[in-house]
Amino acid sequence: MKILVTGASGNVGKYVAQELLKLDEEIVVAGTDKSKLEKLYGDRIESTILDFTKPKTFESALVNVDRVFLMRPPHLGKPEELYPFIDYMKEQGIKLVSFLSLMGVENNPIPPHHKIEKFIENSGIPYSHIRPGFFMQNLSGIHSAEIKEKDEIFIPAGNSKTSFIDAADIGLSIATVLHEPEKYKNSTYTITGPESLDYFEIAEILSEVTKRRIKYVKPRFLKYRNYYIKIRGLDKKYVNVTIALYFMTRMGTAKVVTDEFQRLTGQEPRTFKEFAEDNINRFM
Repeated sequence: MKILVTGASGNVGKYVAQELLKLDEEIVVAGTDKSKLEKLYGDRIESTILDFTKPKTFESALVNVDRVFLMRPPHLGKPEELYPFIDYMKEQGIKLVSFLSLMGVENNPIPPHHKIEKFIENSGIPYSHIRPGFFMQNLSGIHSAEIKEKDEIFIPAGNSKTSFIDAADIGLSIATVLHEPEKYKNSTYTITGPESLDYFEIAEILSEVTKRRIKYVKPRFLKYRNYYIKIRGLDKKYVNVTIALYFMTRMGTAKVVTDEFQRLTGQEPRTFKEFAEDNINRFM
């Protein structure tokens, strides 16, 4: 039987796929753009179209599949948009679904991940929720433009601390639970990097690695929202979700450091400095 990897062209999905292949698992990579998947994975990996808003794509995506890595596409703001697919997984007798959630979401009903977790649990499908801290890739991805162009970190996180984790480490965690579904069914793991850093400290690390003076400018929410919608041209719903997450961060929800990644995988998580050094081209 196969494992379906949703969001396979994204930050986490590609690492899930890589780690599952190392474990000799047969996988199917899924997304809304099959040509993009074929360009990334070639003919050696089966690819399929899956659109959570189009139930007609569900059947072909789950042919000979008994485990699923599930992530919410960023453009789907309403948790209810994933419910039909979860119901269909239940009908197909999926042995384990590993859902990419958020750290601290069990105590915060605001992000859509909270309701998705509950819906999966109530469906009766065996699950393993992976609740990571903030991705290091957020800095090398969406927020890298200001770092490269202005030498600024433009994030409304105030003075809060964050236990950043590399998406590669998240991928390894998810592959670990999917590889042994009986061992990990009905479990949750809050995984973080090895340290909790504020964005002033992140700026210092990036300054050291890039040999440039990177500053954390600490914008207010309204300024951040206007800039990312009007100047960067990002989707309003997406920006609003990021504001909710940074609001949570300011409340202290992102600063916890756990050892659950080590206990799950037997490995040490990557530090942000190691990540920055390995991805220096993303900041230059």
